[in-house]
Amino acid sequence: MLISQVKDKEGIVRVVMREGGGHGRVVENAPSVYALAIRAANGRKSLAEAIEACGLGAVVDLEAAYAEGRVLAPVHHPDPAHLHLTGTGLTHLGSAATRDAMHQKPGQPEETSITDSMRMFRMGLEGGKPKPGERGVQPEWFYKGNGTQVVPPGAALTSPSFADDGGEEPEIAGIYVISSDGRPFRLGFAVANEFSDHVMERVNYLYLAHSKLRQASFGPEILIGEAPDDIRGISRILRNGEVLWEKPFVSGEANMSHSFANLEYHHFKYDVFRAPGDVHVHMFGTATLSFADGVRTREDDVFEIAAEGFGLPLRNSLKAGREDEIIVQRL
Repeated sequence: MLISQVKDKEGIVRVVMREGGGHGRVVENAPSVYALAIRAANGRKSLAEAIEACGLGAVVDLEAAYAEGRVLAPVHHPDPAHLHLTGTGLTHLGSAATRDAMHQKPGQPEETSITDSMRMFRMGLEGGKPKPGERGVQPEWFYKGNGTQVVPPGAALTSPSFADDGGEEPEIAGIYVISSDGRPFRLGFAVANEFSDHVMERVNYLYLAHSKLRQASFGPEILIGEAPDDIRGISRILRNGEVLWEKPFVSGEANMSHSFANLEYHHFKYDVFRAPGDVHVHMFGTATLSFADGVRTREDDVFEIAAEGFGLPLRNSLKAGREDEIIVQRL
């Protein structure tokens, strides 16, 4: 089952459900995916049960709505400050190779050339998939921003004026709400573009936190339930309507050094992330970047990320941000 949010021709937000590649249907009595998910979490019902209780209405042509710019992010919070964009890195088999190459120092002796990134990756290989009752090793973790940084599918990702680069990261994100008694509930999974500044990160790995404070996009649809063990997708960049770069990517636990449960535990173990009513979009990492293949993006390039079983592809163009004058005033 896939769910999404669109605006109808009158501008009213509609929750849309569909099975597989079929037409969407409006979920009745659901003002938003957030409202539906909170209702389900607080009532200890599955999202599928909540949808069934609401009933289904009119047929929706999602592809037409996408083309007309009426598709929204598949979940939002009424107060954007209560949606958190976060992620983990070095979680996928092969993900350390690109990062390690970025952080290697020329001329280092072989015995001292292992980077902190490679050490972190090896820790994940050894302890990222704990057995029941065991506590796994914690991953690399980063913060991207709140709901103001979410860009809807089809809209432009803006690279700030001070950025050195604006590059895609094709990932799978977990989508969560926190119930009224502080319990995290996962709605499902979505394709995401964890937009980052890889040139800035390459200067020094301690700039990773800066490089991640960027916009992101996810959706257009959320896959309800469990993620496939082996996820296969395609990431591409189009320039002037032509494919500039294209590469397959993989995700899912069969291709990861951490389990989803371990990554979730090490995020939600912090009580600041269990505030009742909050929404979390947590991105699980990737091993595929156009930056690693020498691609330098330009304004108006289009990122397209798709994965089998996750619905419509995620498309976003690239926009250059204007320079802001930042002056800290005295009180």
